[in-house]
Amino acid sequence: MADAEARAEFPEEARPDRGTLQVLQNMASRLRIHSIRATCSTSSGHPTSCSSSSEIMSVLFFYIMRYKQSDPENPDNDRFVLAKRLSFVDVATGWLGQGLGVACGMAYTGKYFDRASYRVFCLMSDGESSEGSVWEAMAFASYYSLDNLVAIFDVNRLGHSGALPAEHCINIYQRRCEAFGWNTYVVDGRDVEALCQVFWQASQVKHKPTAVVAKTFKGRGTPSIEDAESWHAKPMPRERADAIIKLIESQIQTSRNLDPQPPIEDSPEVNITDVRMTSPPDYRVGDKIATRKACGLALAKLGYANNRVVVLDGDTRYSTFSEIFNKEYPERFIECFMAEQNMVSVALGCASRGRTIAFASTFAAFLTRAFDHIRIGGLAESNINIIGSHCGVSVGDDGASQMALEDIAMFRTIPKCTIFYPTDAVSTEHAVALAANAKGMCFIRTTRPETMVIYTPQERFEIGQAKVLRHCVSDKVTVIGAGITVYEALAAADELSKQDIFIRVIDLFTIKPLDVATIVSSAKATEGRIITVEDHYPQGGIGEAVCAAVSMDPDIQVHSLAVSGVPQSGKSEELLDMYGISARHIIVAVKCMLLN
Repeated sequence: MADAEARAEFPEEARPDRGTLQVLQNMASRLRIHSIRATCSTSSGHPTSCSSSSEIMSVLFFYIMRYKQSDPENPDNDRFVLAKRLSFVDVATGWLGQGLGVACGMAYTGKYFDRASYRVFCLMSDGESSEGSVWEAMAFASYYSLDNLVAIFDVNRLGHSGALPAEHCINIYQRRCEAFGWNTYVVDGRDVEALCQVFWQASQVKHKPTAVVAKTFKGRGTPSIEDAESWHAKPMPRERADAIIKLIESQIQTSRNLDPQPPIEDSPEVNITDVRMTSPPDYRVGDKIATRKACGLALAKLGYANNRVVVLDGDTRYSTFSEIFNKEYPERFIECFMAEQNMVSVALGCASRGRTIAFASTFAAFLTRAFDHIRIGGLAESNINIIGSHCGVSVGDDGASQMALEDIAMFRTIPKCTIFYPTDAVSTEHAVALAANAKGMCFIRTTRPETMVIYTPQERFEIGQAKVLRHCVSDKVTVIGAGITVYEALAAADELSKQDIFIRVIDLFTIKPLDVATIVSSAKATEGRIITVEDHYPQGGIGEAVCAAVSMDPDIQVHSLAVSGVPQSGKSEELLDMYGISARHIIVAVKCMLLN
């Protein structure tokens, strides 16, 4: 859009006066000074990057955005997403690439769930636009017509190691954004009046998200540093900082400040605490149902109990059974297609500020590509729930690429993450209900094949509380399993009992936190002998978790059975045996342990 045409569309009543424009420029200068002082005091940081976006930040926070400064968590405030951890930033986005997906989740929530006036702004660097997840988010926002979302590309030409591929070829960024279906404006990022104009224009656009491609200069306003390479992530030298600050201060013409406009207060009140199922699980002992299907049924049941439950899926809903929720509540189901990185970030955005109870569902194996986004969610202590189905070699015929064998290890590294591994339909329904009320991230691991219901509808479950399924005073070994391997442990117990060898069988239910008390007391009751069996690689799995839990007790020995090597396709029961985690292998391990 030509400048003359653009300015003609900018009504007089919306234009800032000369005094306001000068204040905005002065505030941008003060932001540069703050960034120089802060980074000098810590000898760390990104003052040159802060300088390139100072005018953008000034215009957004003191002219465009509507919010209450005294209440940054107010649900009616406009949202701002940036790769920094600040009080007004909802999710810390780390090494870049996650922010726009988070912003998409916020915007989707605002438009379709809250139906509120708040808008979402996401500031990204041009270097960040090299991340594929950015374009997953661009496609998502366009598909869902998120006209309450504005993405700002701070095109300052330089990255960590030098010039970026497109450098200052702004038209390249413009064409890319337009190709993804975004309304796109190109602007001089140093011109506060032009910035006011394009952000106002963005507010008038319907049915499309808006991208603002701003040409900026790294180190703006700093002699010999502006637009120079080799200054990324380097504070100003202390001996030069004072002179640079004095130079910038000399350009400030007024001490006047601007107060942001208050938000439009039209967000609905929501309650996502103490969410309970309306009835006990509707299963009988002996019924056969896959936990992945039980999970889909539980989500639909939870959706009936609370209208802020939302479910996201990555084009696997007929396999994960999230389609059951979609059929009942299509207005609360978000199809993210085959873009798992973006799906996780959208879920983070949906759950921010306590607006929804978000569950993101896909094959657990596909979550490995989204781990960076999961990790960021953990660092932000976000309350999102991730469901991973098709775990382990029990997947069967689908083959190794579909078998999640590293997911437990992955989620065990996330701070304060709760890991559920339910064995049957009843425990799965309880896992979903508990996750909905838990603080922090939750991961629910579900199984593909049908398994028998072993718990009654009246059974109670708690986070960090295991179930002892078989025990007697004659037990010689404690066998610990979860999910599919619990059935193998029970089958081994039945066979061994015929030989007058008795074992204690534990169903962990949650792998993190671990029920250490039950594990230790059971181990002591079985002369310090523990066998763990898991449909997962040994690295980072149940065996290692149990070993860590009992490591300070020299009288407890642990033998782990886990999948090793690269698995092949086959029948579920055949693969459990082939990879050493079947009842037959448990029996052999028990007898070997008793001989030692």
